[in-house]
Amino acid sequence: NWCCPRGRKVQSSKLGPTPPRLLTEEEFRLQGEVETRKALAELRSSCQSPEFSAWTTVSRIQSPKRFADFVGGASHVTPSEVSAHEQEFGLGRIYIDEELFEEDDDDDEEEKENVNVSSAG
Repeated sequence: NWCCPRGRKVQSSKLGPTPPRLLTEEEFRLQGEVETRKALAELRSSCQSPEFSAWTTVSRIQSPKRFADFVGGASHVTPSEVSAHEQEFGLGRIYIDEELFEEDDDDDEEEKENVNVSSAG
């Protein structure tokens, strides 16, 4: 069966589909950055097209100047938004989360020791 392609197909279908490979954290971050840049470029291009109704859009948004700056090539986020994001999700946040989980792990170890001591007594 292995020498002919038909046999291989039957054999592989019995095993089922192979699960997709999961991305590493770095691949996930990089893919997010690439796709975000691509989507922002498409949005900017769409907003610059002749079919785009700029006045209708500007009349509906909270910050028309910021939108105009974005369409003109400026960043889609402000420095204060970047700072707030870094505080909530950046490396500092990872450190805080690790500290919290380490404390939880220490508490779990103490609870196990207390249970072992009380059951031995």
